[in-house]
Amino acid sequence: MEKLPTIYLEYKKHRKNEQLIVRFTYNKKLIALVRSVKDTYWSQTLSAWYLKKTKENLQTILSLFNGITDVDSSKISNKVLFKRNLTEDQKILLNNFYLFLKGKRYSPSTIQTYTFFVADFVNFHTKTPLEELTNRSVELFIEKVFIERNYSISSQRQFISALKIFIIFYPQTKINDLVLERPKKSRKLPNVISQEEVLNIIGCTQNLKHRAIIALIYSCGLRISELINLELIDFHIERKQLIVKNGKGRKDRYVSLADSFLPLLSNYYYSYKPSTYFVEGQKGGKYSSESVRQFLRKSCKKAQIKKIVTPHTLRHSYATHLLENGVDIRYIQSLLGHAKPETTMIYTHVKRKDLMEIQNPLDIALQKLNKLDNEKGNVLLSRNI
Repeated sequence: MEKLPTIYLEYKKHRKNEQLIVRFTYNKKLIALVRSVKDTYWSQTLSAWYLKKTKENLQTILSLFNGITDVDSSKISNKVLFKRNLTEDQKILLNNFYLFLKGKRYSPSTIQTYTFFVADFVNFHTKTPLEELTNRSVELFIEKVFIERNYSISSQRQFISALKIFIIFYPQTKINDLVLERPKKSRKLPNVISQEEVLNIIGCTQNLKHRAIIALIYSCGLRISELINLELIDFHIERKQLIVKNGKGRKDRYVSLADSFLPLLSNYYYSYKPSTYFVEGQKGGKYSSESVRQFLRKSCKKAQIKKIVTPHTLRHSYATHLLENGVDIRYIQSLLGHAKPETTMIYTHVKRKDLMEIQNPLDIALQKLNKLDNEKGNVLLSRNI
């Protein structure tokens, strides 16, 4: 396994409360892991992740990265360190599982996450031979680890997915794959901003590179990972198209480039002269996704937008605005690269235009009352009815 950056832990007062600060050099795998912990946030001022200072949260973080990378907790006193008590045979088994996932061509972040969850599961039942583990063993692990550590539902779903793969790799257990069930996903509506707010954000972004990034994410509905991996050869200017290669689920797709974006693209390209990728770091190579989030937050602050706006908010807004403009949902599914139409259908719940055409029953009730009694004049909610 590749060597990952060291995790540095400390306690610090932030946002008027004592917080557990989690700091490490930028790494996609570590970011994916720390995000799996519920109520963990990124601080731009601290340039680190943080969560509430509790013994449970400290234990969760120590457990999360144990066996994954080194954790420096020297700045935290009176700590109880978490250690996995894996045998040499178990370590060899988990390393082989890691190679098995690699051979199946899973993404690096998925491999790391699945290996971590299975390692935690094996460690929890370290005194029980793998051959004797049952579905009740899985339930106990979830009850004692996932619930007590306050893991999110998405993390629990990932664990079940990891376990389903593990029992294919190691079929000697008594765990029944058919009985294993993932908890239902949280069906939260996507966060969306208006077209005016999008233009306001772009207008308040002074840096040319940053402005080009925000405009491209919104106008093409890109995921942040797709933007970071975008190369110059992926632009087909003569056809006003962009090919998104190896998106989620290893799918390629074409999206249209906005006519209004082309002058901005030209201005950006001749000003910055990137060599390989659409956006590159100061020393070349891929741009940091966290850098995108940081300058987007600054632009939103300048635009006086109070709601939380992330790169994915721009993607959600792109899809919603297409739907409001009458674009067929099947085309939107293709433009977003969704495997299932059900995923795209969620935008029908936030489509503003149709909702605005529905008359509220309170308004109808007041209109009827006013028609029946014209002598008293219009009845208003702001005074006695």
